Amino acid sequence: MRLYSLSVLYRAEHRAVLLKAAYDVSSFGFFQRPSVQEFMTFTSQLIVERSAKGSRASVKEQEYLCHVYVRNDSLSGVVIADSEYPSRVAFTLLEKVLDEFSKQVDRSEWPNGCPASIYYTALDGYLSTYQNPREADPMSKVQAELDETKIILHSTMESLLERGEKIDDLVSKSEVLGIHSKAFYKTARKQNSCCAVM
Repeated sequence: MRLYSLSVLYRAEHRAVLLKAAYDVSSFGFFQRPSVQEFMTFTSQLIVERSAKGSRASVKEQEYLCHVYVRNDSLSGVVIADSEYPSRVAFTLLEKVLDEFSKQVDRSEWPNGCPASIYYTALDGYLSTYQNPREADPMSKVQAELDETKIILHSTMESLLERGEKIDDLVSKSEVLGIHSKAFYKTARKQNSCCAVM
């Protein structure tokens, strides 16, 4: 699971304006990184331009997922991640970032803003923190713990079944023992007819 890009944009009438972005292109080759970053910016702008206000969507492109959230006030966010990254966590991150951004950056700066003119420094921190969704998102952490408990439960059931098979063997042995005991009892009774058994 990996996040590659986290962008905040403004959806103007005919275009999307990039306000701020953070990228993690460390998994790409050194000479590919600028091109990959430009492509992520282009993709983010294109997705925001083609999305309706008040919508959330996930767009799949090869092994990547682009999660977009366009608010009714035209403030938008895009997360580009691999296909394994949980969508719910991506949208939680977008909602959190956009709420925080709208409180820290004046609305009048959105239509004409650019990454150099907008002062908002939290994106790199969020991109780093949310690389591991289990640590960043409490719900994912609980889900991971539940999955782990389920695995333990399954292994306990399997060991219980193995134990059950051993118990069945003991039961069948005790049934055999019961037959031999009965035969021994009958033989002993015949030979020791003087003894009373209660």
